[in-house]
Amino acid sequence: MKTELTLQDKQFTLLRFPKRSNEILQAWDAGDEYIINHVSEMGLSSGKNILILNDNFGALSCWFAQDHQVTMMSDSFISHKGALKNLQRNQCAKIQFLTCLDDIPQGIDLVLMQIPKSNRLLTWQLSKLRSSLPENCPVIAVNKAKEIHTSTLNLFEKHLGTTTTSLAWKKHRLVFSTPNCQSILAVPAECEWPVDGEDIILSNYANVYSGENLDLGARFMLQHLPVDEELRHIIDLGCGNGILSIKAGQLNPQARITSIDESFMAVASAKKNLERNLGTERNIQVIANNCLDGMKDNSTYLVLCNPPFHQNNTITDHIAWQMFCDAKDALNHSGKLLVVGNRHLEYQIKLSRLFGKEHVTVIAENDKFVILEAIKNNDLTKPNHKDIY
Repeated sequence: MKTELTLQDKQFTLLRFPKRSNEILQAWDAGDEYIINHVSEMGLSSGKNILILNDNFGALSCWFAQDHQVTMMSDSFISHKGALKNLQRNQCAKIQFLTCLDDIPQGIDLVLMQIPKSNRLLTWQLSKLRSSLPENCPVIAVNKAKEIHTSTLNLFEKHLGTTTTSLAWKKHRLVFSTPNCQSILAVPAECEWPVDGEDIILSNYANVYSGENLDLGARFMLQHLPVDEELRHIIDLGCGNGILSIKAGQLNPQARITSIDESFMAVASAKKNLERNLGTERNIQVIANNCLDGMKDNSTYLVLCNPPFHQNNTITDHIAWQMFCDAKDALNHSGKLLVVGNRHLEYQIKLSRLFGKEHVTVIAENDKFVILEAIKNNDLTKPNHKDIY
């Protein structure tokens, strides 16, 4: 796995976040290189105000911070942390960090964008760019060529302006757009909808997974959440819009709820939804975090988890593995981790390695999903998470 990005007589050491000793994925891709090479060929004079959208681990931010004033805007807590670590690692100039819910700064000279996986987030970002940028400000976006469809270009044309594309290079393509469309279309910040069969109303910001209806895994999980008057603290890890937190809170009104996600938009949505559906008097905490970083060991009774199996456009199971490891550390003796996932992901094997096969039970399953319960037993020797991943 390469950690040294060398281009145009510059070199940076770039690592993904969190740092793993067995990392096999790079902290940048050919799309980052394509943008860097293209902007270098433009002959951009120094001192420009550059807005970088969706910089995964800070490769673009590190590169351009040396000669320009950089603002990085991302919905990802992990991307923010990764970029900050890489900026510090390479002794780069400080940059401004913003979430996608923040306003776009004035006076931007150039926008660079990694096109997000979610079309809802892309539409939201394009709309914000059109309403904030001067018409002569170039926008250069990049993605894998196979991910740039006619519908993608239509979104740029509709919500931003005149759009063209480059030739493909290392399976990536650039999109060039200008904020000049005549009709500035307002895009709602969030969508609201009731959950079928539940006394719950949800409001989702643009980058929240399963934005306009409940994903099937979460819906299956709702039917199997525990009711236990002894529960004092419940953690919803990877909470999304907070649906599992809300239902668990309704079933266990005595429990304190902690909802955690790495998406700033998910955290904002979950906070709003929890307060709306459980009331502002409930003991609720909603946090943007990398899994359970900083959480005290042996501090909770139940962890709910509907793990993602991708990070941006990369399919990976290391996030789920970290969630399981962190959950085990946070659980009290005999505390429970409840996980829902696609059957083909074989989470039962991973949980058995971590908790012991005899402490992992299938609670429910259907043709697509399985719900697993893992119970912590402090009598077991604690395994080395890195060794058994």
